[in-house]
This record gives sequence, C-alpha cells and structure tokens, in this order.
Amino acid sequence: MLELLPLGLIAVLLLGVALVPVSSRLDRMVTRVALAIFGEFVGERRSVNTRQVGLLEAAHRPATYRAYAAKTFLYATIAALVGSVVGVYGFLGTRSVLVALGLPSLLPWLSGLLQTPPAEMGIVGLFGLLLGSSGTVGVIGAFGTYRLRWYLPQYEAGERARRIDSTLKRNVAFLFALSRSGMPFTQVLRTLSDHATVYGETAREFAVTVKDIDLLGADLITGVERTSRRTPSDELSEFTENLASVLRSGGSLTGFLQEQYEYFREEESAQQERFIELLGVLAEAYVTVFVAGMLFLITILVVVGLLLGGTLTFLHALVYLVLGLANIGFIVYLDTITEDLVDADADDSSAATELQFPDVPVASTTGSADETETKNRDRLAIARQLRPILSSLMNPRRLLTERPAAILWVTVPIGLLWVLGGWWPALSTGTLTPSALDDPLIRATLFVTGTYAITYEIGHRRVKRIEAAIPDFLDRLAATNEAGMSLVESFGRVARSDLGALSTEMQRTWADVQTGAPMARALRRFQARVKTPAITRVVTLTTNAMGATNDVGPVLRIAADEAKSARRLERDRHNELLTYVVVIYVAFFVFLGIVLALDQVFIPSIPTGLETGGAAGGVGFGGSLGELTPAKKEAYGLVFFHAGIIQGYVSGFVAGQMSDGRLAAGAKHATAMLAIAYVVFLVFV
Repeated sequence: MLELLPLGLIAVLLLGVALVPVSSRLDRMVTRVALAIFGEFVGERRSVNTRQVGLLEAAHRPATYRAYAAKTFLYATIAALVGSVVGVYGFLGTRSVLVALGLPSLLPWLSGLLQTPPAEMGIVGLFGLLLGSSGTVGVIGAFGTYRLRWYLPQYEAGERARRIDSTLKRNVAFLFALSRSGMPFTQVLRTLSDHATVYGETAREFAVTVKDIDLLGADLITGVERTSRRTPSDELSEFTENLASVLRSGGSLTGFLQEQYEYFREEESAQQERFIELLGVLAEAYVTVFVAGMLFLITILVVVGLLLGGTLTFLHALVYLVLGLANIGFIVYLDTITEDLVDADADDSSAATELQFPDVPVASTTGSADETETKNRDRLAIARQLRPILSSLMNPRRLLTERPAAILWVTVPIGLLWVLGGWWPALSTGTLTPSALDDPLIRATLFVTGTYAITYEIGHRRVKRIEAAIPDFLDRLAATNEAGMSLVESFGRVARSDLGALSTEMQRTWADVQTGAPMARALRRFQARVKTPAITRVVTLTTNAMGATNDVGPVLRIAADEAKSARRLERDRHNELLTYVVVIYVAFFVFLGIVLALDQVFIPSIPTGLETGGAAGGVGFGGSLGELTPAKKEAYGLVFFHAGIIQGYVSGFVAGQMSDGRLAAGAKHATAMLAIAYVVFLVFV
C-alpha cells in the first residue's frame, strides 16, 4: 500500500484542482496560495506581458492579471509534479509488461534497466528515475498547462469578437436612434448597457464603458477610448476610436452615427455573401467527403471483403463509428460558424419588472414581524416560485410553442417504453439479435424526433409571421406620428388596422392602453406575451425613446429600416441556402440507391459456398468466394441497412443547420430522411 501512496496523494491533489471552478471558497484559498508563492514574481512581469493583460480584459475574465498569472504558475507546478509521479508509475508499469513479454532478453541493451526490480533500485535509482520523469513527462505537463491557461482567454476573446461583430449593426442603430431623439449620449450608452440581454455582446462591451464613467470617474471620451483599446473586435475598436474623435472635436454625433449605421448595413450584406459562399464550399465538401467518400469506402470494403475476406469488421467500424462521428463533428463545426446568424432568445428583465407594481411600497422586514405576516411572506415566496410552473400547466400550448424542447420530457419516456416493449419478447426468450432491435428503436426515434419537429415548426413559423409584420407596423406608426398625432393616437389608429399576425396582439395592447395602462407598460406587456427577439428590440428602443422625446417618428423609422434590413437579409439567405438543402437530399438519395443496389443486386449475385459446393473458390479467387455464406450475406445486408438509416438521420440535421443556422431546424429533415430510408428498406428488402 505504501507503494501506491504517492499516486493516491496525486489523485487527491487533482480532485482538489478539479473542484476549484465549482467552489468559490476553494477558489479563494487557491488564489491566496498562488499569490503568496508567485504574486511578487508575476507582478514584476505585468509591464512586460501587455498582450496577456489585454487578453484578460478582452475576454472579460473576472480576475486580475496578477491573480490569473499566479494561479497559472501554480497549476503548471502542480502539473509538473503530477506528471513526474505519473511518469514514474507509467515507467514501472511498462517495465512489468515488457518483462512479462520477455522483451529484455531480446533487447540486451535494455536488460540492465528493465530487469532491475523497483525494490532493488535503491534511493539513488528511484531518484534518477524520478528525475528522468520530471525532465520529460513533468516538463511536458507543466508547459502544456501553462500554454492552455493562456490560450483560454485568447479563445474567449476571439469568440467575444465574433459575437460583437455580429451584433454591432443593431447596436449602432440603437445609438443612432436614441441620440437622434435628443437623449444625452452618456445616457444613451447607459440605456444600451441596461439592455445587454437584448442587444448582445456589443452592449456588454459598452456596459464596461459605462462602469468606467460611473464608478471610476472617467469622462465620456476617456471611457470610449478605453473601450477602443480593450475590445477584441477590430470593427468595434475602429468605431469607438472614430466616435472618440467626433466627441473630442465637437462634430455632429447624429450624422456620424447615421454614416456608421449605413456602413455597417452594407458591410453586413457583404459578410452574408461571403458566408453563403463558404456554406456552398462546405456543402460541396460534405457531399464529396461524407457521402461520396463514404460510399466509395463502403464499396471498396465490400469488394475487397468478397475477394480476400476479413473486411466486415472494418465495415462495421466505418458505418457505426466513423460515419456517425464524422457527421456529428461536421454539425458541430457548422454550429460554430452559423451561431451568429441566429438571434438569441432575448430575455429583457425590465419587461418582467414592469409587469409588477413598482409604485406600491414594500414593507420593511427589519422589524419584528408577527407570525402571521412571516407565514404570509413565505406563502408569497412559494407562490412566486410556483407561478411559472402553474402558468405552463394551464397553458401547455404556449409553453410548447415558446420552448419546443419541453415536449421531450414527455416523448422521450414514451419512446423508451416503446423500445423496451419492442425488445422485451426477444429479451425474455434470450434470442436478442441486432435485427430484432432495429424496428422498435427506429420507430421510437421517428416518434420523438417527429413530434419535436412539429412542435418546433409551429413555434418557429409563429415567430416568423410576427417578425414579418413588424416593418409594416413600424412604418404605419411612424407615418401617423410624423403627421402630427400623438403616439397613443397613432398606436390606436394602427392597432385597428390589418397587421396580419400582429393584429390580435396589437388589439390586446390597445385594450391595455384604453383601460388606463401607460403606453410603455402596455408595450412591455405585449413584449412579454410575444417573446421574440425582434419584438424585444423594437419595444426596448421605442419605450426608451418615449422617455426622451414626444417626437418618436424618426426613431420608429430607424427601427423599421433595421427590421426591414434584417428581414431582407434573412430571406435572401434562406433562398440561397435552399439550393444546398436540395443538394443534400439528392446526395442522400444517391447514397441510399447505391447502398440498396449493393444489398439487392451485387451481393445476391455472388454465389455462396453452399451453391458452388466449395469448388468455385479456386477459380481466380483463392477460394474466398466459397467462404461467402448466407450468414455473411445477411450481415452485409444489415450493415447496408444501418448505413442508410444513420446517413439519413444525420444528413437531416446537417441540412437544417445549413438552411436555418439551428440544429433544431434539422429535426424535420432528419425525420423525413429517416422515414424514407426505413420505408425503402422495408419495401425492397
């Protein structure tokens, strides 16, 4: 047991390091130890490592350079210690295996090192072994840990830069609209930072600018210049640098923001064209590598297996492992590059706040409350926690349209029971075979994926119909307001008109206004009911503009223009990418046809050993064809069936990821392709 004591201590040390991210108390303790050991050393290096300091600021890491660098050196030291000890045990374990295999006698130059038992090495020998392990495994572990710790902020900064670039145009539109309404620019930035959940990563970057102004006492120009130096986005850096120049020179801020908005709108169109070209290349690569390439490998393995034998195992690995994992990897890559195309489900906390009663004073809880009051407060707290659950149970249709993944809590257990019920006869008789598992599993998958696809499509199309009506609504509202009507009168006139999918919600909102609700609160209630990213942005912009001016017509024009631009880009992108969805479907049909031909034409045409009496094997094939038994034919047929099923299912999600930028959008394609493959094999096999 003493021999394993160092390994046990290392395991405890690694467990403690793994718990640091989830335990704030342990994190503080580790930080103090790191600062006590390496704090002075890393403090002297701060002026030299300006790039690492900038990476931490760009990544918005909640740690100073001194704390992060000290913990990095501490982790590197721990990695060196762990690597050294693990290297010793690894060497001794390898030595035991080699001695058991008799390799030292085959390699005499290793015999002196390998044939000496650990007990006979002595302190000097073990120390030398530890020293050698430290110089190899320990150094590699320490260097890898150091590089990894500094790569993480770089990666996070790069991801933040990508998200900032994708949300910059809508943030510039917000700045332009509110500055045009007459609101002071410092207040514009403060308003934008208050709605970071709506406007994304760019708003979070400006939130730091506001903190510089409000907490650190910086003036507006200095705060904007710090943002230019700190941000990881080159586009935002250039924008804020030019913004600081305009503020310093006293130029027209509204004119500058209008020019920048037009520039970023044109740049967004150019970026979309480049992105569509990239997706076109990826679609061709997918068809070439993941469809045609897989078909080529499957065909080669089948032919070689028939001639030489022994390739069925490789065919299993290709179909069950490589085919699925390769497609999953491609889907993950598509998700990383299409993430910026999808609006996050904005959840503006201010909307929920407005639905409460902010004017009602809250009783102080500092005094001694009686028992009844305490119980009532407890009941109220429980009721607030149960309110979302009760609301979902009372209106399940709305829950499913807003969060379609909730249906999986019902369909997945049903699917599992379905699979278990289908497998139970074979399990009870002990005759479980791969072919007996297929039908229940495929049908359950069709049920789960199909119901989710239907639910998702209903909610997704509802959102699209509502967002399609937004530009027309904003144009009408702006026109009536610019004609001299107040915003309330304009809203009443527009709400009574035909707005398509927005008509019902606008009438409900107008009813709120008529019953005495302030216009801003009625709009926020409308936002809480609809819950789409575009509506959230429009309501946020409109309500904040109402607080600055009564002439909100120009602001509404800007909002309408931004909504039209986003709608047009989305429509163009969908039309362009529809071609690649068709290409994926065609490639799947080709894959299915060739696999079916191999299963129904090629393999059955090969005579088995029973049909040839074993005599045909020597005619040019070395006797291999005589070994093709009916069991092997059935095994080949099962592999072909599974190849078509797997390819159809994963290709559907690839098609959805390419067309809409969401993995969930591929559920309908996956259901359709899986059903087609299943029906085709049921009919022809």
